[in-house]
Amino acid sequence: MNIRQAQAKDSFALSALLTELGYSATEGFIDSRLAQLIDHPDETLLVAEHGNQVLGFLSLHFIPQLALAGDFARISYFCIAEGERSKGSGQQLLNHAEQLARSRGCDRMEVHCHSSRLKANQFYAREGYVESPRYHIKALG
Repeated sequence: MNIRQAQAKDSFALSALLTELGYSATEGFIDSRLAQLIDHPDETLLVAEHGNQVLGFLSLHFIPQLALAGDFARISYFCIAEGERSKGSGQQLLNHAEQLARSRGCDRMEVHCHSSRLKANQFYAREGYVESPRYHIKALG
């Protein structure tokens, strides 16, 4: 398995993986969002592939902190293709992201995962992630 930075050519595969996560209809804007993330200095979009097949992706954001010595990294989207789960590629992709975060001066990682995603939450627990007590959100639309 190879882990690399996402490229414009990955838009179809990423859109399909987002559909697996429950985010359908991304085809209309995936190219522009992908370009935005690829060009942003504090964003990294990683792709795991085997040969020419995209197995999964992880979107990582680096967030500087004012009151703390270390920064933190946030995973916003992380998906391994349905037929590839539980084969180790997710763990390798997550380990790669964690190492990248360390190299950027981050001393912690954060991931938001809905409670309905039971297997994903079990995966994060096995990887040493603990539940945070509160998370608030407000729609700005």
